[in-house]
Amino acid sequence: QVRLVESGGGSVQAGGSLRLSCAASGYAVSSYCMAWFRQSPGKEREGLASIDRYRSPRYEDSVKGRFTISKDNAKNTLYLQIDSLKPEDTGMYYCAGNLEGLCLGSPTPSAYKYWGQGTQVTVSS
Repeated sequence: QVRLVESGGGSVQAGGSLRLSCAASGYAVSSYCMAWFRQSPGKEREGLASIDRYRSPRYEDSVKGRFTISKDNAKNTLYLQIDSLKPEDTGMYYCAGNLEGLCLGSPTPSAYKYWGQGTQVTVSS
């Protein structure tokens, strides 16, 4: 049974940093494309960044330079480092994985089979 569990969210002030983690079980982080999504109040779930089996990252323009996606294959864990947090970064952050080795295009929810329960990030000004 595949399980993805996010952690690391919290309430921070603008300009701060957070590192989100996504611990996987029953699923090999090293083998597949994984991504981070965010759902802000009143908005649809949006893809932020993805990373393929070769650890090649891809970022949406809105987060380039502030977000860093990475993974630790030995720990079977996906990460998202978020720097220079802004109030508009507030939302629920989800990790997701599919069964493809490469990530094709911008991450879209329909392309991912497995999801975590989310971790809340709240940024105050």
